[in-house]
Amino acid sequence: MKSTGLMLMVAGAVLVVIGLLVYSGALSWFGRLPGDLRWEGEHTRIYVPFASMLLLSVLLSLMAFVLRRLL
Repeated sequence: MKSTGLMLMVAGAVLVVIGLLVYSGALSWFGRLPGDLRWEGEHTRIYVPFASMLLLSVLLSLMAFVLRRLL
């Protein structure tokens, strides 16, 4: 039970830090990376964030790897 509580506390702290970064505008570049596709027509908008989701996946995988190593 101790490791589950620690994991929840770390996840909460990470969410608080991400929330503060979003609130301050430090993550305004996220979603506007060169690999993100955006198409705007007269009546439609299509947005496919390939590069942003790839970066997010790598960061989450790295974080899970580090947490598994620590616990």
